[in-house]
Amino acid sequence: MSKTPFIIAIAATILAFGYFAFVTDAASYGGSAPETCANCHVMDSQYENWYHGAHENFAKCTDCHLPHDNVVTYYAEKGRQGAKDVFAFVTGSIPVQIRASDKTKEIIQANCIHCHEDTVEAVVMSAQPLDRYCWDCHRDIAHGVRGSSAVPYQDSTLYPIK
Repeated sequence: MSKTPFIIAIAATILAFGYFAFVTDAASYGGSAPETCANCHVMDSQYENWYHGAHENFAKCTDCHLPHDNVVTYYAEKGRQGAKDVFAFVTGSIPVQIRASDKTKEIIQANCIHCHEDTVEAVVMSAQPLDRYCWDCHRDIAHGVRGSSAVPYQDSTLYPIK
């Protein structure tokens, strides 16, 4: 039996995956550029609101939405969230309003506390109950006063890609 069909099949597979990686700029998804997160049109409003919000000059999407314990947990969670997003896009099951999962909420909360440790310590010393997420009171901080609107504010021609 000839090995030629097998070699052709392997070569075709490698070419197909290479083409897919090139067309989708797959390598960019391993990075942390906010523009990569906004590649999917359903994330337009989140990106727009972050861009015009208070954290735009200080934090990227990955700073808040991924754990920073170590490189393994960081990329494992990045892969989990990416696989979940790809599944939603492929199956067409994208929610109208995009919300963080319970696991992602815990990651975001831990990152808020990590970055704002001094402020959090002052809050912890107060008589206030600690049974809420930071964004329950500070809703407009990360994604601006519009929060995560389902209707994006499109003014991308007014600012450059960073």
